[in-house]
Amino acid sequence: MTRSKAASEWSAIIFDASKLWADAGMVVALRSWRVMAGGPAADLEMKRMVSEKTEAGLELAGALAGGGVTSTEAAARKALTIYGKRVRANRKRLT
Repeated sequence: MTRSKAASEWSAIIFDASKLWADAGMVVALRSWRVMAGGPAADLEMKRMVSEKTEAGLELAGALAGGGVTSTEAAARKALTIYGKRVRANRKRLT
């Protein structure tokens, strides 16, 4: 990969990571309100949060260990894809 192509790819990754970071902050706030309200919905949200994080971590570990990710850029992109789909789904579900 040429230097300018690599820089361009990292710029896109940083931009996408920034969007994910903003969405994740919103999900944290929305989930916090749900948990603070208590009751069965809070319990379900906590269980969902833990299971989603575990699943995402295992999915990423499998993707990285499987040998299909061949560069640091591809690893970053894979992580953003795996975590991003969950964060976006939670933001949509919680709003």
